[in-house]
Amino acid sequence: MKKALVTGGAGGIGQAVCRRLAEDGYFVYVNYSKSREKAEKIAEEICGQAVGFDVSDISAVRKISEDIKNIDLLVNNAGISEINLFDKISDEKADEIFRVNLMGTLNCSRVFLTEMIRRKSGCIINISSMWGQCGASCEVDYSASKAGVIGFTKALAKETAPSGIRVNCVAPGFIMTEMNNRFSEEDLKLILEDIPLGIFGKPEHIADSVSFLASAEYITGQVLAVNGGMVI
Repeated sequence: MKKALVTGGAGGIGQAVCRRLAEDGYFVYVNYSKSREKAEKIAEEICGQAVGFDVSDISAVRKISEDIKNIDLLVNNAGISEINLFDKISDEKADEIFRVNLMGTLNCSRVFLTEMIRRKSGCIINISSMWGQCGASCEVDYSASKAGVIGFTKALAKETAPSGIRVNCVAPGFIMTEMNNRFSEEDLKLILEDIPLGIFGKPEHIADSVSFLASAEYITGQVLAVNGGMVI
């Protein structure tokens, strides 16, 4: 059976990705940092396994890799955000955003890539954001960290292609998850007006994209924008 590791698997998008990959025949390792109960619940539902570690801690990633072997698919989904003016974001929060969103993606890829190269087989899918493509006011650090994920995707794809490893990226638009519960009804109405398709994204839309890229044997180094036409 194929094996997949989904970081941030307890979140809204993460759970949808875990379910879809399980449907696709993967044994799924559901990563979590703090949401243990949610991760264990989804893991039980899909007959997978919850694994707790902080993606921003390279030593923790290396330690868990001793127990998780022969990963066929790595989905770097773990991420955090903060809405505020750039000069009002605390140093600690800015550091955390980059450590989780960018370095977490690099850490997991660096650790699990070695075995993929040895087998000359594997797939890495990074979850960025449409703001990583065009930038967002009041989410400058978040946008920068997600732009870094896109640059990382393209560079690593070139480096690992000769080893038979594909690296791609999904750039979600406005997806209705708990992270967006902070928006008022009026805010949501205004946001919806900016989406050409006229609907909000669902976690399942991102899961569909991950499933597609996981099986697309001739696609690497690409950014798949899933945003309803907000960024074209």
